[in-house]
Amino acid sequence: MERGVLFCPKWHSALWFLMMLCLFHAAKAEITCRSCQPGNKWRPRELLLKFDTSVSATGSKREVFGHGDGAGRIGAASAESRRLHCAAGSAECASDRAEDREPRQKRNTDNMRAKDDIGVNDTAKIKVSHLKMSGQKKSRDGAGFTNRHRKRARRSSGDGRVRTPVPAQSQAPGEDSSSAAGRRVKRSESRWSGEERRAAGQRQEEPKLNSSTFALTGDSSHNQAMVHWSGQNSSVILMLTKLFDFNLNSVTESSLWRSTDYGATYQKLNDKVGAKTILSYLYVSPNNKRKIMLLTDPEVESSLLISSDEGATYQKYRLNFYILSLLFHPEQEDWILAYSHDQKLYSSVEFGRRWQLVHERVAPNRFYWSKMGLDKEPGLIHLETSISEGQALYVTCKLQNCTDANKGKPFPGYIDPNSLVVQDEYVFVQVSTAGRPIYYVSAKRDVFTPMKLPKYTLPKDLHVISTDENRVVAAVQEWNQNETYNLYVSDTSGVYYTLALENVVSSMGPEGNVMVDLYEVAGIKGMFLANKKTDNQVKTHITYNRGRDWRLLQAPSKDLRGNSIHCLLPYCSLHLHLHVSANPYTSGNIASRDSAPGIIVASGSIGAELTTSNVSVFITSDAGNTWRQIFDEEYAVLYLDQGGAFVAIRHTPLPIRHLWLSFDEGRQWNKYGFTNTPLFVDGVLGEPGEETLIMTIFGHVSHRSEWQLVKIDFRSIFNKRCTEADYQTWHLHDQGEPCLMGVKRIYRKLKPTSRCVMGKTYSVSMTSGPCDCTEADFECDYGYERRTDGRCTPAFWFHPSSMSRSCTTGMSFLNSTGYRKVVSNNCSAGVSVEYTARKQQCPLQAPKGLHLVTSEGTLTATLGTNVTFLVFLEEGDGARTSITLDFGDGRAQTYSNVSSIEDGIKHIYKDVGIYRVTATGENSLGSETAVLYLHVTCQLEYIHLSAPFVAVRSKEVNLTAVLWPSQVGTVTYIWWIGNNTEPVITLEGSVACTFSREGINTVTVQVSAGNTILQDRKSIAVHEYFRSHLLAFSSNLDDHNPDVAEWRLDVSRVIKNSLIQATGVREDQLLVTVLPGLPTTAEFFLLPDKQLTEGKPVKNSAHLDQLSEVLLSALNQNLVQFTLRPGVQVTVYAAHLSAAPLVDTSENHSGSAMLMLLSVVVLGLAVFVIYKFKRKIPGLNVYAQMQNEKEQEMMSPANPTEATPSSQQDLVHSLEILDTEFNSRPGGCMKPHVHVKFSTELPTYIV
Repeated sequence: MERGVLFCPKWHSALWFLMMLCLFHAAKAEITCRSCQPGNKWRPRELLLKFDTSVSATGSKREVFGHGDGAGRIGAASAESRRLHCAAGSAECASDRAEDREPRQKRNTDNMRAKDDIGVNDTAKIKVSHLKMSGQKKSRDGAGFTNRHRKRARRSSGDGRVRTPVPAQSQAPGEDSSSAAGRRVKRSESRWSGEERRAAGQRQEEPKLNSSTFALTGDSSHNQAMVHWSGQNSSVILMLTKLFDFNLNSVTESSLWRSTDYGATYQKLNDKVGAKTILSYLYVSPNNKRKIMLLTDPEVESSLLISSDEGATYQKYRLNFYILSLLFHPEQEDWILAYSHDQKLYSSVEFGRRWQLVHERVAPNRFYWSKMGLDKEPGLIHLETSISEGQALYVTCKLQNCTDANKGKPFPGYIDPNSLVVQDEYVFVQVSTAGRPIYYVSAKRDVFTPMKLPKYTLPKDLHVISTDENRVVAAVQEWNQNETYNLYVSDTSGVYYTLALENVVSSMGPEGNVMVDLYEVAGIKGMFLANKKTDNQVKTHITYNRGRDWRLLQAPSKDLRGNSIHCLLPYCSLHLHLHVSANPYTSGNIASRDSAPGIIVASGSIGAELTTSNVSVFITSDAGNTWRQIFDEEYAVLYLDQGGAFVAIRHTPLPIRHLWLSFDEGRQWNKYGFTNTPLFVDGVLGEPGEETLIMTIFGHVSHRSEWQLVKIDFRSIFNKRCTEADYQTWHLHDQGEPCLMGVKRIYRKLKPTSRCVMGKTYSVSMTSGPCDCTEADFECDYGYERRTDGRCTPAFWFHPSSMSRSCTTGMSFLNSTGYRKVVSNNCSAGVSVEYTARKQQCPLQAPKGLHLVTSEGTLTATLGTNVTFLVFLEEGDGARTSITLDFGDGRAQTYSNVSSIEDGIKHIYKDVGIYRVTATGENSLGSETAVLYLHVTCQLEYIHLSAPFVAVRSKEVNLTAVLWPSQVGTVTYIWWIGNNTEPVITLEGSVACTFSREGINTVTVQVSAGNTILQDRKSIAVHEYFRSHLLAFSSNLDDHNPDVAEWRLDVSRVIKNSLIQATGVREDQLLVTVLPGLPTTAEFFLLPDKQLTEGKPVKNSAHLDQLSEVLLSALNQNLVQFTLRPGVQVTVYAAHLSAAPLVDTSENHSGSAMLMLLSVVVLGLAVFVIYKFKRKIPGLNVYAQMQNEKEQEMMSPANPTEATPSSQQDLVHSLEILDTEFNSRPGGCMKPHVHVKFSTELPTYIV
């Protein structure tokens, strides 16, 4: 595998890089960090570099992106990337910056952590799969950008001089070791001056590496590059350079380069891919490095260029969709999944030559290939598909035949969006119930089971970190944590979890994912490093037995200068920055290799806690037992020759021409020159594989120069090939304890004094011997906690007898002793019998702990849809316990045992209501019952508030809310009447109220049904008394009546004006409204004249009676007419069935007279409604009419244009009558083929 490092100077030449993780499937990168990924996962390898030049006309910046043998697509550079201030690219500008007393420019560091910003935007931490991801931003291809612009603190001595790197290098003859090690130089000495540049040709003899330089001529304007080394044992390197215009946010030029001699020379291939073709991305098959895929810029054309000969020749294929991300099959080299911008998933079995749609509405980064040995067939796809807001489904689908008939639904019910994680033999989903998440796991594609964390963990957040070695490591943020996570480890089923380490430091990654400070050491099984927060101090801890025991790191005994370091545990220790690079070609803060067990290189600090100042580089050769300081500045340290040698490159904003080499595990470092002309280094790409003896350094001489590619061949510096005499044995131990994970391990390692090449044929050799089991080989079992004396005892909430709940009578179960052996521990004998769970016969017990829930975890269901009930039994003989489920609607089902209903019980309700669902588990020893109250509802679509236009003061008025559909389930009515500040809340759709003051009163009703709240509002004119009468019209008006609110409003105004002209009634005393429906009818209202009633009895209605007679006389004589349009003359009549007076407020009427009056009114309204409802209107028009009925239709006599009435002279809403075609629409939920008859009664419990 290639090794690489990226550099980013902080100033004017503005070398900075944009690290991107090339993902075939972004969710894979979320599952674990690079250090914790299982061995069977393919990890993309690529180098991605970027540097910023002075602002040009295009506003472009220079970047380099590099591929290894990965196939992930690299996203476009962010347009928000910071432009650094120094525009010139000369060494003189570098000198000026070096002399500047201000802190250095911010820079982008993927390969070394910034010293003043712990835990922010570092992809080097463990990436974890979030079962419920929130607001996660991705690049357009699913690759994650890592933009880190941080202020780097200047580290200087008290006299203002810069501390230079002091490596443990070989001592010069006659030079005192202490003075050589402790030498400090002035700031002017640390920079490469113009005078030094002029004297470059007359330098004294110094060791130089075998290198060659190649310039990419003609690409000086290109500001992005992507590099790929074809693979192990191949000399082919591909490089794609691009000009990305940040103003246009697109690629405007590109060049493709190819080398066949390990990067010594390159050939431009633009003619082979098309001179006018603009390339944007490069992919490589992880299973066959000879297969290359190039993607064109979709702004110009959407095409793929495919090569099967390591990029020598290409064929172009058109695409009809826009690729965001790719996922290659782990074994089939031609099988690819492509995710498009419109949430569609496509598949190809011909390496992109043909594509087929697999599924729509697929969640981003939530699709996975099947795993051989676990899934039924190799062409199976696991994916999460979106159903609605807040709901998703876990679906399995065949690669070439994803039809509804072939889809599988492994989880019976909805899951939370962005929660599906398929990793190794485990599948995880999340379901939220009542605001609390429930996490489910399936091991080996078996049924899903809730994950069992300690009872009062109450997680706010949970992430899966690792699933290797047949167990799950999860990071859980508990209810009382904000910035830290607790680590839990599971048994092999992934169900039962115990605490491994508390308060592990975390931070947010660049893609919004959680980064946990946990590092798995390569080459040593069971060894981890973690940063734990204790009393607001971050300290590094180490474990050798998968988290069973943790301890602090012993600091080095001496510093670089040989001075003693007084650091006593536990008050002082060594602390490390545990940030590996998300890109395998960049160095992070810590590195280890499988080919070099026991060797770890990391940056950190010594003291009471981890700090971001005074960071040095440390190395251990004995797996963390002892450490040595090798640099006191930031260096990128890379492994050469499978860990037989190391190369170090300083992080600096200045151009460099040297690097450092060590052949004795970092004890001595030698300085070598790799180029004659100092180079601003952008990054390093290493030869694929662990051998890594050839590297390519990318950089440039100035901001306008071409890309300079320096190939370095390290083979010439080694004396010979390693022989058996060059190796020694090394015993792994933990502070002298050789038995780790139940075995004694002895490794064969290269002697520090041997300077030889191990070569490609070298493999790690290890022998192991068995160890007797001790208490240290066992961790506390689920439900048990470790006390201060080291014993595991039951937690206060745990009942050990409950562990036998899955027992079947006549069978046996393992009765826990409170301990379980650490996963992958191979100890034997010893105390194994004492601590191992004992086999016991399953006890006979009655069912206990019966649970009944819906698959969605809700207490509501929609009428006419399938409801899936899930029944769980905590204790009892499930095989001999029958389950009876009474659905509460008169139907019930009985099942012989619990296992027969693992997939749930489905039922469809045909009526709205609240149902008492009962599950009963029964066997020969007893029974258990669980009850669930299920609300079956319909979707509320429309409400209408029925209220009078005019009301009498202090007289009761009925207000009615009419619903559509009429029965939707449990409904709450909220009434806001007049100026009341508190609402009236009822379960009935009608209320009675009175208005104590005259004027315009507003009534608002809100109806709450399920998750839906609708409202309607009406205005009522309140007076001491009034008169009203219904109006009719000549039949020609019906021919021009569109029956819309706006038309009725305009006609009401015309009728009012005609009445005033014919009778002389004052404008402020007359209200007119046209009623909905056909035939066209209207109503006028006569209001009291305030000028005449002042000082007189308020109930004197004689004047209104006179006006009413005048109006009726004019109507009966056909004096009221108006012209609707030329040639259409409409006559207004008094209706024969008069509703006037609707209300008579005089005190002279007897009770019988009032009853007779009301009877006449009711009869008149009934005849009117029957007559009005004769005309049939299509349902679509009816719906539009009902919506428009909410608009104001009453003309105010004083101000007909006012929108909101505030007095009797303002507009008053006309009476809105429900549409004539209610009887033409179904009376239930608007579901296909569902017709339900509803009553107006409040839903009650049905038993």
